[in-house]
Amino acid sequence: MKHEIIINSLQDLDRAAGEFLEEIGDNRIIALYAPMGAGKTTFTTALCKRLGVVEDAVSSPTFAIVNEYRTSSGEPMYHFDFYRITKLQEAVDIGFFDYIDSGDLCIMEWPENIEDLLPEETLRVSIKVLPDESRVISWED
Repeated sequence: MKHEIIINSLQDLDRAAGEFLEEIGDNRIIALYAPMGAGKTTFTTALCKRLGVVEDAVSSPTFAIVNEYRTSSGEPMYHFDFYRITKLQEAVDIGFFDYIDSGDLCIMEWPENIEDLLPEETLRVSIKVLPDESRVISWED
């Protein structure tokens, strides 16, 4: 089934993040595919906010590769940025499989850089920028 959520503006992010979290169900491994500047980190921040993560704790893990946050219920969630990954072994070395096997929510930016490591159950989500600067979040399950 194809899913699509339109984000008309930054003010619309909270609604879109809530809708996304409801629609993804039990999916715990989320891969965000989008070009530079499309809003991957901004959308991830909105998801974190909806989950009760302290907002100033959320940042792009470009240099750290992975950031761990705690939701309002105390559950860990992981935010990956694989932009700088050039070899699959780099992801393996940070304990990638331990994270994705944890059962905790894992949100990944630039997953195309580690595509061969992604498990079958990964929810592949696309973010597209429309001519009017709105965004379309889409995926199939």
